[in-house]
Amino acid sequence: MDLYCERLAPGLLAEPLNAITNVGFLIAALWVWRAAGRRTDLRWLAALLAAIGFGSGLFHTFATPLAQLCDVIPIALLQLLYVYLYLHRVIGLRSRSAAAYLMLYGLALAIASRSGTSLNGSLAYAPAALTLLVLGVVHYRLRRRREVLYAALAFLLSLLARSVDLALCTQWPYGSHFLWHLFNAALLATLLHAYQAATNDCRPTPLR
Repeated sequence: MDLYCERLAPGLLAEPLNAITNVGFLIAALWVWRAAGRRTDLRWLAALLAAIGFGSGLFHTFATPLAQLCDVIPIALLQLLYVYLYLHRVIGLRSRSAAAYLMLYGLALAIASRSGTSLNGSLAYAPAALTLLVLGVVHYRLRRRREVLYAALAFLLSLLARSVDLALCTQWPYGSHFLWHLFNAALLATLLHAYQAATNDCRPTPLR
């Protein structure tokens, strides 16, 4: 599968920058895991963050449909788990209400995923971008802290880097997709830290 500027030919080493920058997700996951202590919710989030790093690394190495599934499934699962936990643990919605909102979010993701190759496939992340902006405002109003809002703005920059990748091929043969990885690793670590800080003063809700 040839989807990015950096890949010019088949082969395991055809996307060196796109592959190696996934180490950022692993570093972020290790940091979250070490900070999690015995908290099961944070450990699940850290595990999914690590799975994104491994899955994306596989995709940018093997570039097959199966490897692509290893990339996109952990991304979707992390989004769903984070949104549910944030609604339930930070905002304080009951489990059923949070689950209902989560179903709507999942439906929005499914619809957006059918947007095809517009903006190099970045339209699939429109629900995530909008949700992050809303959570950023909510987080600031609840906690008077701007981490989630900054992460939302960073995600917009990340989407820009993803969207213009193919357009840069003639000027810069490596493209800009690798910046998508680096931005996302940093902003996801920020989001998980913000969630942890917001829930440290209450007993974690066990995952069921």
